[in-house]
Amino acid sequence: MSNLQNLYLLVPLAPLVGAILAGLFGKVLGRTWTHRITIALVAVSFAASVAIFRDVLAGHQFNGTVYKWMTTGDTTFEVGMLIDRLTVLMMLVVTFVSLMVHIYTIGYMSEDAGYQRFFSYISLFTFSMLVLVMSNNFMQLFFGWEAVGLVSYLLIGFWYTRPTAIYANLKAFLVNRVGDFGFLLGIGLVLMVFGTLDYAAVFANAHRYVNDMAPIPGVSWNLITAICILLFIGAMGKSAQFPLHVWLPDSMEGPTPISALIHAATMVTAGIFMVARMSPLFELSETALSFVMIIGSITALFMGFLGIIQTDIKRVVAYSTLSQLGYMTVALGASAYSVAIFHLMTHAFFKALLFLAAGSVIIAMHHDQDIRNMGGLRKYMPITWITSLVGSLALIGTPFLSGFYSKDSIIEAVKNSHLAGSNFAYFAVLAGVFVTAFYSFRMYFLVFHGKERFGKSHHHEAHGKHEEHHGLAHGQKPHETSWVVVLPLILLAIPSVFIGFLTIEPLVYGDYFRDAIYIGQEHQALAEMREEFHGAFEMALHSFISLPFILALAGVGLSWYLYLKRPYLPALIKERFGGIYTLLDNKYYFDRFNDWFFAGGARGASRFLWKFGDVNLIDGVLVNGTARLVGRFAGILRNMQTGYVYHYAFAMITGVFVLLTIRTWFE
Repeated sequence: MSNLQNLYLLVPLAPLVGAILAGLFGKVLGRTWTHRITIALVAVSFAASVAIFRDVLAGHQFNGTVYKWMTTGDTTFEVGMLIDRLTVLMMLVVTFVSLMVHIYTIGYMSEDAGYQRFFSYISLFTFSMLVLVMSNNFMQLFFGWEAVGLVSYLLIGFWYTRPTAIYANLKAFLVNRVGDFGFLLGIGLVLMVFGTLDYAAVFANAHRYVNDMAPIPGVSWNLITAICILLFIGAMGKSAQFPLHVWLPDSMEGPTPISALIHAATMVTAGIFMVARMSPLFELSETALSFVMIIGSITALFMGFLGIIQTDIKRVVAYSTLSQLGYMTVALGASAYSVAIFHLMTHAFFKALLFLAAGSVIIAMHHDQDIRNMGGLRKYMPITWITSLVGSLALIGTPFLSGFYSKDSIIEAVKNSHLAGSNFAYFAVLAGVFVTAFYSFRMYFLVFHGKERFGKSHHHEAHGKHEEHHGLAHGQKPHETSWVVVLPLILLAIPSVFIGFLTIEPLVYGDYFRDAIYIGQEHQALAEMREEFHGAFEMALHSFISLPFILALAGVGLSWYLYLKRPYLPALIKERFGGIYTLLDNKYYFDRFNDWFFAGGARGASRFLWKFGDVNLIDGVLVNGTARLVGRFAGILRNMQTGYVYHYAFAMITGVFVLLTIRTWFE
């Protein structure tokens, strides 16, 4: 194995070693050495990713087997790696954001009893995500996919003494199982049809099956459409698309660092990455692309509406994540895969920044998360204030900031798309601009501006045994915490400003992805966008007269008017439109429906199986019924046991007579 291949292995294995050391030997190592070792190993992974990135830019790529795991019949299951331009971009984003979260955790979890366990989990999470993005076959992809799901379950329920955390992680686990069932069926169909799980072999032969029907009894579906939709159902679970989005807001029960890791660069973007990687298959089915686009547009718009009424600082950011994931999915549906990955990258930086800034506020407020109890924090927390402003401006698509370039590119791609559903998608992403600007700056103004409202919390994030300690005491003032909390905010704010401007040309309009296996063909939407693109600076200048900018400005202006200028108006609007507020407050009743239909149905079926199957059939008939039958038969036989010899002699003679009669009949 070459030195470069050893470097490839180092990227995922370094965080794995850190996870094992922190998990098994954390108590021996102590807190300080636990975080030193895990952070150092994630830093090694990031440095190796940078070296590999430079090598790939020089024209060196790798697609090969590292380890042959098992051969059954004609099918070989292998551990392999595909190192191309898409992979290295994901590796850089995952390792950098993970490194920032690791550093931030030192300050955030400093009082927590499970300090070493938390570092073990987040390092294991990083390993799982790297395995997923570096795989060159469906089996390894599925391993990384499930490993990410498992570790997220452990992290969401990290404070396992809290019933809400246990409910949230179980909900996340079950909803993801629904998506993963579809994903597994899609992989099974690929193996059944193509006879291999290797990406390159499947993509090379996919065009031969364009007109074939899926071998599914009772339905007449196009084969490629069936495979793509089943794979996308997996992405709907992992990337929290409607209607499998319900787990993601509840995952806020986990500590803030993991909220940043799950919602920024890693778990939720796994589905986006997977669809981009599978694009040679999706390009062969317009039906699947339309399905992807419509699901994404519903998520982008309707999840944004829910962010408007949230009062928990982390849940506002969580709903913005749902909405932005919808934008990425819409781009995938429009075949603008490079744009979707571009938004994935920019979003990773500014969303991790917003989550970590929210965590900084939560620490300063002594774990009070209710934005109604904040206000005026900018003079007490200047660094958190300015970095939050940068993150919010990037999120709403302010010209020249990173989010602008990726969001505007998505809107343009949808506008130029001619697929079924593209008109609705265009309306959804445009309306989403206004909604995003409104709820983002609603949170920003309520937290950092206006009058101070420090008081007792309505909801809080507890640290282990410190659950009773939340909210600022009378006379206390919030303040910036240690450098390990502030430094990641600054380091994430820098790419949130510049990364879009610097990379849009090569990533979206240039030839960055020219050799990546997932780029199938130049799509019409991208071709039209390329003709209109004259450079990053000109694009930003032109946007000042564009509809998305006007909508974003209107959203910011309305939130300023309602929450700073006329703060009594939101209560009046809530009262006037009580029905709409109730609908949003109940999250469109999805949770209630799921509890009634799926959970209630499962409980009802279980109750029926218990009463009928367990109590009546097994206990009543098989166990107790058999005992009663044996008892009755024994009672009859007992009456025949008289103890008189002549009775037994008579029975023997009768038996001999019966046997002789039977023998005579059969001769």
